[in-house]
Amino acid sequence: MSPAALFPRFACRRLRLAQAMGLGLLILVAGCADKKEEYVEKPVEELYNGAMDLMDKNEYQRAAKQFEEVERQHPYSAWATKAQLMSSYALYERNKYDEALIGLDRFIQLHPGNKDAAYAYYLKGLCYYEQISDVGRDQKMTEQALKSLQEVVDRFPASPYARDARLKIDLSRDHMAGKEMSVGRYYLNTKQYLAALNRFKIVTEQFQTTSHVPEALHRMVEIYTILGLDDEARRTAAVLGHNFPGTDWYQDSYAIAVEGDHDPSKSLLQSSWTDSLAFWSDGKKKAPPPGDDPAKTSGGWFNWAKFW
Repeated sequence: MSPAALFPRFACRRLRLAQAMGLGLLILVAGCADKKEEYVEKPVEELYNGAMDLMDKNEYQRAAKQFEEVERQHPYSAWATKAQLMSSYALYERNKYDEALIGLDRFIQLHPGNKDAAYAYYLKGLCYYEQISDVGRDQKMTEQALKSLQEVVDRFPASPYARDARLKIDLSRDHMAGKEMSVGRYYLNTKQYLAALNRFKIVTEQFQTTSHVPEALHRMVEIYTILGLDDEARRTAAVLGHNFPGTDWYQDSYAIAVEGDHDPSKSLLQSSWTDSLAFWSDGKKKAPPPGDDPAKTSGGWFNWAKFW
């Protein structure tokens, strides 16, 4: 015989408990339904100004949602286009870079001729730029930052954002060169000389305007000397002396290539001081909110031909 048959009072209690739980669930569902029904369309000016007030209070996540509401309720208004960009800016301020990038790509795709398109490209570049990591890690973000910032310079050379984009391009290129130097030094210390030589050549050929070039040339002098290629070592030292005559790197290279004073164990311990630092910026992390030519940094200025 079942417990319910033996204890009818127990069965009644179970029934009442089940009924109470069911009633509670219905109340909860009804409450959620009531919340959805509370939606009230507001004037576009009220929504937009409310979002701007949240921005002033540094409540960027809520501001982004409010800007999205402007676009949702008034999709064909001029305010909606501006709200699209402001939503991405609010997400950027909140360090929600991936979400900001999605919004910026959408804005650029939908409004390529908009007067704020230059800023959208610039902000996209900053989203990548501010995620650049130290030279010991993968440099995908640095590559993306270079590509996006170069688009600003190429598409909008006269815009107020092009100057800062050029500066950040130079810093990003220096960072990329630092990565090549770090890998090259590793190969050099492990006596993989040809692999190291290739890395240092990349710096001298592809990143000629960066601060790492003097050391890269010096490392090449070291490797040529180790491999017994004395003529190559002297020619490379001459290039270093012609372009960077007052540097310690040239003095060390001259001692190796001309005077024959070479101590590999001592030289391999040297490294560029920039490798001890994380990637640094120009002191201005965040972009300003959206408001109403030197050549690209890839020019060749080494006088190699004079020495070859």
